[in-house]
Amino acid sequence: MTKMTTISPDGILQLGTAFWGSKALLSAIELGLFTILAETGPARLDEVRGRLGLHERSARDFLDALVALRMLQRLPDGRYANTAETEHYLDRAKPSYVGGILEMMNGRLYGFWGNLTEALITGAPQNEARGGGPNPFEAIYADPRRLEMFLAAMTGVSLPTARAIAAVFPWREHKSFADLGCAEGALPVEIASAHPHLTGYGFDLKPVQPVFQRYVARHGLEQRLTFEAGSFFEDALPTVDVLVMGHILHDWGLAQKKLLLRKAFEALPMGGALIVYDAMIDDDRRENAWGLLMSLNMLIETPDGFDYTGADCIGWMREAGFREVRVERLQGPYSMAVGRK
Repeated sequence: MTKMTTISPDGILQLGTAFWGSKALLSAIELGLFTILAETGPARLDEVRGRLGLHERSARDFLDALVALRMLQRLPDGRYANTAETEHYLDRAKPSYVGGILEMMNGRLYGFWGNLTEALITGAPQNEARGGGPNPFEAIYADPRRLEMFLAAMTGVSLPTARAIAAVFPWREHKSFADLGCAEGALPVEIASAHPHLTGYGFDLKPVQPVFQRYVARHGLEQRLTFEAGSFFEDALPTVDVLVMGHILHDWGLAQKKLLLRKAFEALPMGGALIVYDAMIDDDRRENAWGLLMSLNMLIETPDGFDYTGADCIGWMREAGFREVRVERLQGPYSMAVGRK
């Protein structure tokens, strides 16, 4: 008599085909589906098909797949509507929109990840720099349209974490801060909005300045948030009470990581603080799949970058001179390391 097995290939097959669902969501964002439904409210199949320009062969399966993926609702009368989450986070007209990072994933990263196997074997980037192409960051910063897409992507991925940092760090003990690599300014805006006594700076390369200033002005904070142009490798860092590095360290190799931490320590006054946040990998390297996959994304995107554990960051910060270094969980896969001078 054959013994019945209790194991199943379902998990393997679901993970192996996960890119199907991912691309369905990314295409829906690209087409503006969630924004349209936020504008119109629930809509019939033919109405959605007409607004998006979908072929009649694809429309029903596409929308129903999004229903099954819990990205849409289909109401009892057959009309399609956003879920609470997609209504809030994927409507481009709302300040809570996080789709910028997903637009970049669709427009850039989705194709590059098709070369992951080559990256694993060669250790070489698989983005625009593949085969001797231009440095992607130089290319992005040289093209205003691509730069705005990139900066909006950074806002999308940073907003939830920025709000958590604004809530949990003891900002009342400080008067000024600067966000290094500030992009549009999502983190400075969230912190300044929550703590009216603070003044802040966004520190980034010169082409970012008009984008930062427009974003800050939309939130009415131009009197308290100032842009300072510079390179954190080549120029002096702002003189403030608190420096923040988010999505910065993972872009670079170990020597550059340590250099940035030393520069931050030297720039801060006694009693000042450095906040480093990233999707820090759990110390046992078993649980934070997002952080581990983000490290593989750095393999795809950069010559030397990699993500790291909280214990790694504590060790580097202590080596740079910081004391009272701790790691605190923020939201989702993100954590921050805080060190005092």
